[in-house]
Amino acid sequence: MLKGFFHVPNAVNEPVKSYAPNSPERAAVSAAYAEMWNSTVDVPLYIGNEEIRTGDTKNMTAPHDHQHVVGVYHQAEKKHIEAAIATGLQAKEAWANMAWEQRAGIFLKAAELLAGPYRAKINAATMIAQSKTIYQAEIDAACELIDFLRFNVQYMTQIYNEQPKSTADMWNRVEYRPLEGFVYAITPFNFTAIAGNLPTSAALMGNVVVWKPAATQVYSANLLMQIFKEAGLPNGVINMVMGDSGMITETLLASRDLAGVHFTGSTGVFNDIWAKIGTNISRYKTYPRIVGETGGKDFIIAHPSAHSKQVSTGISRGAFEYQGQKCSAASRVYIPQSLWPAVQAELEADLKSMKMGSPQDMSNFITAVISEGSFDKLAKAIDQAKADSDAEVIMGGNYDKSKGYFIEPTVILTTNPKYATMETELFGPVVTIYVYEDAKWVETLELVDTTSEYALTGAVFSQDRYAIEEATVKLQNAAGNFYINDKPTGAIVGMQPFGGARGSGTNDKAGSMQNLLRWTSARTIKETFVTPVDYRYPFLGE
Repeated sequence: MLKGFFHVPNAVNEPVKSYAPNSPERAAVSAAYAEMWNSTVDVPLYIGNEEIRTGDTKNMTAPHDHQHVVGVYHQAEKKHIEAAIATGLQAKEAWANMAWEQRAGIFLKAAELLAGPYRAKINAATMIAQSKTIYQAEIDAACELIDFLRFNVQYMTQIYNEQPKSTADMWNRVEYRPLEGFVYAITPFNFTAIAGNLPTSAALMGNVVVWKPAATQVYSANLLMQIFKEAGLPNGVINMVMGDSGMITETLLASRDLAGVHFTGSTGVFNDIWAKIGTNISRYKTYPRIVGETGGKDFIIAHPSAHSKQVSTGISRGAFEYQGQKCSAASRVYIPQSLWPAVQAELEADLKSMKMGSPQDMSNFITAVISEGSFDKLAKAIDQAKADSDAEVIMGGNYDKSKGYFIEPTVILTTNPKYATMETELFGPVVTIYVYEDAKWVETLELVDTTSEYALTGAVFSQDRYAIEEATVKLQNAAGNFYINDKPTGAIVGMQPFGGARGSGTNDKAGSMQNLLRWTSARTIKETFVTPVDYRYPFLGE
């Protein structure tokens, strides 16, 4: 309910710190990293005002040093998931009825805690447990999450201020209620910002949430819960649970009080969730809102007019930053024959200069992939490319998991535009390149549009404005975020709302009003000031 509307200043994007040698921020993160690396944490379930330690624990390790244990987290039983639902529903009335500006104050305070006293620690946590370089941690765990929290408050005020027309004799208004029930938030390993945004965006609009972070992200998720609590988040509004994913999801989707699912993860898992909701649809109190950002097979296409160095840099950054584990990472590339020799030489030079190792050494550009399962999948794809007649590993192709899950940045060249790695999501530092005849620009646009089931991000490089327009029109359904003369990664809250369609999700654009509206159930209220006392209308007169 709208109570005491007042103006909130427009949000401003959090500046990215440089972390240059000898800078104070570099020293602060290095100190936080060392302290956290040499200690362990014990992560409980957060249900209401309780921190529950079940004794059924799993180790948390660093992907770049998988024998180094940084802590344990406790796994829930079914009774704990049921308790999280009940606790959330008990907290719902007070939270939903809280004045919206009070809810806003909590998340604005969380943003300032992240920007200030917790910045080094949240970045260090993301470096340790998710193997991000300091720059990748900074733009994610600090800046993007701060932006989500600030901009969501701005979008909330704009939503509440959007009201229907009234007249002298009637007052019309819309009340943006929270959903009736609880929201299930399922978050991935690759972005601490996503892990923070999915539960808080729903909670900001007055909902209560059961949050299941990815097992490989629990370390930094635990710190987020501590920050939310310090910011004043009431007990029971966001309940964090870990454990067997199948059991947790089955239990939550079986509840008649399920009101929504906020998801980022694989397309297959999202499809299973949607199917289960469909099967259970008759038992729910209300139709659940289903919002998901899923897989991607993101592309770069270069026109013959493109500058080769811009293209090669777009590939180097777009495919290999954070080991290609961004859902927006470039993984299939289309290069014209005339441009390929220059792009190949420049890309080789880039890869030779990239250092790989622990993120604690801030001169490294590449660190480890997230897990052994991910490593094995990527190694298998690389080996297959080495064996296939229609593909060739032309750069990189080495891997080693003796200490950490290290995959060398790898470039596959294929003569088959429908080769497996042009179509299958790998989620790692592997990019596949197809070289097309310059004269087949239009046909290649058709290939880009039809090769993959996904439609998350894509980029075109060209100095020919007609070609740019042609690609923009032809590829309008191939990417929810489309980039012209830039890599297909790096969406910024408030600038490029993020999300894709087709097999990449519901395209509800995280970091926008569109997403927040999904967590409201609008009620229209009409108040008539002078109420009629006779049913007869003028047309009934004789």
